Amino acid sequence: MSGAKNVLGRPLKSCCTNPKTGFYRTGRCDTGLGDDGIHVVCARMTAEFLEFSQERGNDLSTPMPLFGFPGLQPGNCWCLCASRWKEALEAGVAPPVNLEATHISALEFVELEDLQQHALDRRVGEANG
Repeated sequence: MSGAKNVLGRPLKSCCTNPKTGFYRTGRCDTGLGDDGIHVVCARMTAEFLEFSQERGNDLSTPMPLFGFPGLQPGNCWCLCASRWKEALEAGVAPPVNLEATHISALEFVELEDLQQHALDRRVGEANG
């Protein structure tokens, strides 16, 4: 996992440590064995996306202390499943992404151009685009 690359072909950066995100809860959107959901897209939550996700059966807003999950609010960053981000994109509610913290394997599900159009810092996406 330490040599993971982001969608720009550079070393994968941290997504968020408060709350601590990632399938392995390292703060990074690494993936590997056991990560059936492929939690690789580092996204900043929006109210629209959180509502969309809840409507799809994945309530990311409600805390679940038993699993160490604090519940997310708009503005929090989180490693999303690539397929859920794509689903949100198609529904017009894709949250903005941190390209430098989005794992390269996200490109197996979504186009780099789509990620770049939703980049938190478009200058980063365009610099390598």
